[in-house]
Amino acid sequence: MPPALPPTPTPPRSPWQLLYGAAHRARRRHWAQRAERLPRPVVSVGNLHWGGTGKTPLTAAVARHLRDRPGGGLRVAILSRGYKSRGDGVRVVSTGRPGEGPLLPPSVAGDEPVLLAGELPGVAVLVCPDRAAAGRHALAHLDPPPDLFVLDDGFSHLRLARDVDLLALPMADPFGAGRLAPSGHLREPLASSAFADAVLLTGAGPTPPTAELAREVGRALVPFGFHGEAFAAPTRVEDARWVTGGPVERGTRVVLVSGVARPEGVRRAAESAGLTVVSELRFGDHHAYPAGSLVKIAERAEASGAAAVATTSKDRVKLLGRLDLPLAEIPVRAEPEPSFFDWLDRRLGLAGRGAESELRSGEDGDTP
Repeated sequence: MPPALPPTPTPPRSPWQLLYGAAHRARRRHWAQRAERLPRPVVSVGNLHWGGTGKTPLTAAVARHLRDRPGGGLRVAILSRGYKSRGDGVRVVSTGRPGEGPLLPPSVAGDEPVLLAGELPGVAVLVCPDRAAAGRHALAHLDPPPDLFVLDDGFSHLRLARDVDLLALPMADPFGAGRLAPSGHLREPLASSAFADAVLLTGAGPTPPTAELAREVGRALVPFGFHGEAFAAPTRVEDARWVTGGPVERGTRVVLVSGVARPEGVRRAAESAGLTVVSELRFGDHHAYPAGSLVKIAERAEASGAAAVATTSKDRVKLLGRLDLPLAEIPVRAEPEPSFFDWLDRRLGLAGRGAESELRSGEDGDTP
């Protein structure tokens, strides 16, 4: 039988939750008339939770669709904050030239931008805390300039106006217990879903999210002000592969290493990929893997008799070339239901259009 969703939460009543929620509403009102608008459409992918929602695979899926859409591919640029990146100003992780790959390491650009740049040839990736500045830089310096921007982790980044706002909600905890931190898992109240054009229910496992479950989540958010669309965006775990190329034989004994928000999902992914996990090391989200961590991994591998180290795609970009043991990656890919992409094309005015120039909103800043 299909999995049951957590109970729909009721609006919070505690003074702290009400005060925190009021602060978020005031912040949104402040930026509603002040957000900068770029002269190209902006699609934002974000979440209400503190990490672990499948946002990065969803960002990749959206950018991949817009790049490859049958009616005419678009020149896409991803704008990212570059969490835990170093440096000032705009940093270009990829110009979008085919076969280019990441131009900066994770220590400078952040792990997720480097991952996206490597997985999406032909898509530009730029990093800057000021995403509007990154967009202006892309339009001025990339040749050819982008037709459209995808704003990674953008739901709470209100300084940049967007044309489509997408929310990723994990099937394991779609409502975040209905409460803001520290007593809940939300960084914005569920009432902020009123500003989303669509929610996407993400997750993997033997019973991935379905369209019916996604619609149920959408209906549960209506009392909080949500009136958008709801879609399923299951995450598919692909076969493990060596970073040097080629598939990993099922049953290979590995030390599983991860630095993500929801490491339990990594364990399930490794097992579904047929790997034999003989030991596991869990680090904090966006862990940088300093020298001490590398020593710990090597010692654990030797003690457990593992033949290799297995990790996530996000961790792979930080461990590549830094371990003596063979390194295997467990790729995951978001696969939203087809009706989502049909809806997205209609929202962007792309339905039935083949010329990418028609998408451009013009230098006057009009939206499509």
